[in-house]
Amino acid sequence: MKAFVAGATGETGRRIVKELVKRNIPVRALVRNLEKGKELLPPETELVVGDVLKLDSLSAAIGDSTIILSATGASPSFNPTAPYQVDYEGTKNLVDVAKTSAIEHFVMVSSLCVSQFFHPLNLFWLILVWKKQAEEYLQNSGLTYTIVRPGGLKNEDSPDPVVMQGADTLFEGSIPRTKVAQVCVEALFQPEARNKIVEVVARSEAADINWQELFANVS
Repeated sequence: MKAFVAGATGETGRRIVKELVKRNIPVRALVRNLEKGKELLPPETELVVGDVLKLDSLSAAIGDSTIILSATGASPSFNPTAPYQVDYEGTKNLVDVAKTSAIEHFVMVSSLCVSQFFHPLNLFWLILVWKKQAEEYLQNSGLTYTIVRPGGLKNEDSPDPVVMQGADTLFEGSIPRTKVAQVCVEALFQPEARNKIVEVVARSEAADINWQELFANVS
């Protein structure tokens, strides 16, 4: 297994890289800025320069990777095309390259509530709409996938157990980014995670359930 991580220097992406390194999985991290990558990512990480919006840069960047984990996402800005470009076109490019590579599993970080058009987050240039379009493109690609929809993302960790449910069943809650990274990496090892959308939050009152059961309980 060799992992390719897109969005590797983002808050969630860098935690995914760290979880992969912790599991001794070789990692190629896609970065636009080499110095930033060296500063933020573990020294064991193989850094490759490229951009999800530049399709021709991705084939060489993916190289001999066998799995893709995508944690890309548009940053809040005044650019109305950013969510369309990064969240949809960027994911679409990754999926298209994955289809012509030896990719065995594609894990995508999306968002809770992507099916709710009138959600306040869509005021940010329809970001949830484009995430949902990207999800559907991946689902229809023929690739083996896991789509992870986290609640509100928190940088600080917590001991609260993960709650995992199926698509469009969780509508509120938050989760530490480290736990989102753990969900993404665990999905690679759990047969029950394949070809599923999982929605995840963390709750102090939730039962502490093992990963196999969490994924198996999602229909």
